[in-house]
Amino acid sequence: MTHFSKGLRVQLKVIQALLIRELVTRFGRENIGFLWIMAEPLLFAGLVGIVWTFLKGPESHGIGVIAFVISGYIPLTFLRHSFGRSVKIFQTNGSLLYHRQVKILDFILVRVSIEAIGAMMAYIFAGILLYFFDVFPFPADVASLVSGWLIYVTFVFAVSTILAPLSEMSEAIEKIVPISVYISIPFSGVFNMAAWLPSNVRDALMWSPLVSGMELMRYGLFGDLVTPYYDASRAVGITLVCLVVGLTLSRRVRRTLALS
Repeated sequence: MTHFSKGLRVQLKVIQALLIRELVTRFGRENIGFLWIMAEPLLFAGLVGIVWTFLKGPESHGIGVIAFVISGYIPLTFLRHSFGRSVKIFQTNGSLLYHRQVKILDFILVRVSIEAIGAMMAYIFAGILLYFFDVFPFPADVASLVSGWLIYVTFVFAVSTILAPLSEMSEAIEKIVPISVYISIPFSGVFNMAAWLPSNVRDALMWSPLVSGMELMRYGLFGDLVTPYYDASRAVGITLVCLVVGLTLSRRVRRTLALS
């Protein structure tokens, strides 16, 4: 037990060091620095929300359009950035693997964590600001909101562990990832609630952990104004399968990196 706790402390220090290194490398020490990671999703979500307001009016299906768009688009931005930054991640950080304490999964964990923290900051900041303009509700069920976010983030991390090693095995993955993100939008629950869809489409979407996570987040935000459909056990199961596949592929790539 003592050996495990010591190893855990070392690993946490490694992750902390990698976090600082990644933040300084990407954002520097000048201007607003890390806050840029919060500003981008805010700008995009705000612009999309304004466009939707002109197209659909201030409300749709009994809930505010701006709040609905922001609650979906910010997690989508997190997904897009996490997947994009997982590509070639081992190659760009390969020199750090000479340190025995650094593991290849640390790179993925750090990048996904940075994107997740930025998205959470954007979500909270937008919610507080828009709440005072009476266009964003106070969360009706914080536990559901947090649970949905954890499902969403964990699944994105699991998929990133697959994309990272695959991008080292094939150059095509680097080209496919940006396209696949846009293809995945209909399966992410970003721009619609499952209750608004036909039952056969809704049942099919329950195989997507992103939909279950988004439905829970939306229920946590809007409460009884929406009818959520989700399958948490299925979402967790699919996430675990993806994680096992990702760990297996990462282990295989690690051997290749060690030989090169």
